[in-house]
Amino acid sequence: MRAGEVSEVSQDYLKAIWSAQEWGGDPMTATELANRFGTTKANVTEVLKRLDELGLITRVPYKPPVLTEQGKAIALSMVRRHRLIETFLVKSLGYGWDEVHDEAEILEHAASDRLIDRIDAFLGHPTSDPHGDPIPGPDGRVDSHTPTLLAEASPGRYQVLRVSDADPVVLGKLAEAGVLPDVALDVVDRTDEAVTVDIGGEPETIASALAAAVYLDAASSAS
Repeated sequence: MRAGEVSEVSQDYLKAIWSAQEWGGDPMTATELANRFGTTKANVTEVLKRLDELGLITRVPYKPPVLTEQGKAIALSMVRRHRLIETFLVKSLGYGWDEVHDEAEILEHAASDRLIDRIDAFLGHPTSDPHGDPIPGPDGRVDSHTPTLLAEASPGRYQVLRVSDADPVVLGKLAEAGVLPDVALDVVDRTDEAVTVDIGGEPETIASALAAAVYLDAASSAS
């Protein structure tokens, strides 16, 4: 079964279930799915029943749904579409990185696999999107990381892996501070309210609420 053979709602649910754990988060419960999609828990239950009947998830009473291999393949196909479209919009159409998420949420359902593969080739097969999220390959393979949140980082040198695109306002403020994917920075000090970093010799104070959206490469931190 391919992504185009299930409904857009099913595509969204499978992608959300997979994405919740990509960067170390907890599995999504039915309640969290209801909040995510602005619907009722009863509606979520009906969708999950259909996905279970299709063999795309496994439902266990009182536990979060678990993707089957087929469900994971469709989820990764949707993630690939989303991230390649975001990359195309930024690199080729001049969108800001804080403008592309909602556009990609719409376009990912209309794009064919052929179009996505053409976009991939046109862009030179990028490995990550404008926010630093890895782009799954056509075979579903995707890089994995063990990141450190900037909001929790100890003093040392790091490289920015990824910035969450959940809030465009947060993206705008972090861009102004120079906190972008692949940027190297030194964590100088951290309090409950803010993190002080040094980026290319320029000190920046990042509020903890913003720092919680920044994922660092722990492997590149100073020993």
